[in-house]
Amino acid sequence: MSRENGYAAIEDYAAIGDGRTVALIALDGRIDWLPIPNLDSPPPFAALLDAEAGGTFALAPTGSFSVDRSFVDGTNVLTSTYRTDSGTVRVTDSLNTGVAGRLPWVELGRRVEGIDGAVEMAWQVAPGSMLGKASPWAYGTEHGTVLRADGLTMAVRTLRADDVTVGDQEIHGTFVTSEGSRHLVGLVGTENEPLHLPDPVKVDEGIDRTVDNWRVWSNEFHYDGPWNEHVARSALALKLLLHSPSGAIAAAATTSLPENRVGGKNWDYRYAWVRDTAYTIRALSRFGVREEVHAAVAWLLKVIRANDPLVNVFYTLGGELPGGTEQPDVPGWRGIGPVVNGNAAANQLQLGIFGDLFAIVRLYVEAGNILDAETGRLLAAIADEACDSWQRRDAGIWELEDEQHYTSSKLGCWQALDCAVHLADAGQIPGVADRWRAERERIRRYVEENCWSAERQAYLAYPGATGLDASVLLAAEMNFDRGERMSSTIDALGAELGSGPLLYRYTGVDKEEATFVACAFWRVTALSCVGRDDEASELMDQLVEMSNDVGLYSEMIDASDGSFLGNFPQGLSHLALVNAALTIAHAHDATNSR
Repeated sequence: MSRENGYAAIEDYAAIGDGRTVALIALDGRIDWLPIPNLDSPPPFAALLDAEAGGTFALAPTGSFSVDRSFVDGTNVLTSTYRTDSGTVRVTDSLNTGVAGRLPWVELGRRVEGIDGAVEMAWQVAPGSMLGKASPWAYGTEHGTVLRADGLTMAVRTLRADDVTVGDQEIHGTFVTSEGSRHLVGLVGTENEPLHLPDPVKVDEGIDRTVDNWRVWSNEFHYDGPWNEHVARSALALKLLLHSPSGAIAAAATTSLPENRVGGKNWDYRYAWVRDTAYTIRALSRFGVREEVHAAVAWLLKVIRANDPLVNVFYTLGGELPGGTEQPDVPGWRGIGPVVNGNAAANQLQLGIFGDLFAIVRLYVEAGNILDAETGRLLAAIADEACDSWQRRDAGIWELEDEQHYTSSKLGCWQALDCAVHLADAGQIPGVADRWRAERERIRRYVEENCWSAERQAYLAYPGATGLDASVLLAAEMNFDRGERMSSTIDALGAELGSGPLLYRYTGVDKEEATFVACAFWRVTALSCVGRDDEASELMDQLVEMSNDVGLYSEMIDASDGSFLGNFPQGLSHLALVNAALTIAHAHDATNSR
């Protein structure tokens, strides 16, 4: 692979994780992104956003090489096979987990096995500036050198890789593999607490234990429909974004990867959006995964009860309301800034999240679970709020500054009240369901009379708009419309927003950003919902081939060359893929059972 001014292409990264944080590993073996200890912590390894001073953990042959890589089956442990003129090596990368779940420290193991010949390998652990807030240093102790940056303490652990040189701010070394040889370069780290120094043999053994732990989870995963491998990989990608200490689900593993190549549209996605949580729970519940579904539902309801107003757009992974934003003085990926910590959309009004919340709860109940009395009262109050609020303008699903009566926001309120009526009829929540029914029908009439354009034969972005919005595709999945109007809307969206199999988010945005991956899969789902399953399957076949070499997607894809833009890996992209596959599989099952 080649780098541009020190930066790898976004699609050249693979992601590994341990339930608390995620590391991004480029094709050339450099780890350019690793927050410690949590995904939303300041990252000591952030060359992804600052090639010169961001910090990296490099491991690769010293000479020229080619590389093939894949995940170990059923896991988020990565193997990379490097072929050189002198020999072949296999590197296995793992963020290790413990016997009883996640470890109380971050432990990264990088195992190097000699396959044939002899290969000289070089490595370097060089933490960076924590996005401009610290200067790391190497500090000698009676147990060896540690690396410190801000409140982090890190140590390198090596196994048969003992030619080590300690610099002022980094540690590096070399070793030579031979057929059957086995080496390890590992890293452990903690924040504002003592650091346990595991025996390097234990770090190496931890890689195998982590493989086993991932496979235990994967064995609970039930799906044998079409695109099985792609669905399984997407489920594992979503598992990477599940923050095990709290049950929260991060939208993506990164901040500030740009949505275009000129800058200005860079966001921090290391937060838990209500919308993304809803989609994740939907997917995992349909796979038969129990623990993460319950944890995510319980987390979301807990943080809603703890915060005001009733429902926020998103929360921190710890369940708190997001604070302000800051822009550290670092260049950004390939110099495309700004780099952002925090997300200003936290204070927006987005009515669609009412539907997302109720969809979560309805799925949870339909899976055979019971709501507690306090949750029932909370949901009844939120349903009443949706009755009052649906007529307001908001920022919409796309978090726009231009507040309008967005069609997708009205649909979200309709979905909330539809689910509230269902839950009330099932005896799960108290409240005046007659009011919810009445307002639900008022919303339907509003959308059908004001948001539909007979001239365009499509639902508009909002009443009076001239343009279209791909998010109205969600009306098919929520069963608001699976008839001729939705079918013609799909065609209109494809004609106006489509670029091959991909879709832009809304009219005119193609001048500002790349295509939005989730929208393309939403079109697949909508096609299936309106009975156009052959078209849905054909489109799905094209889209699953647009991932990177290890099956991961970013937020956006440049339709001109297939390159990735936006934060990575992006949960919503993988959620939309999973849901599309499940929808088509369900349609096939229904057809075959007739």
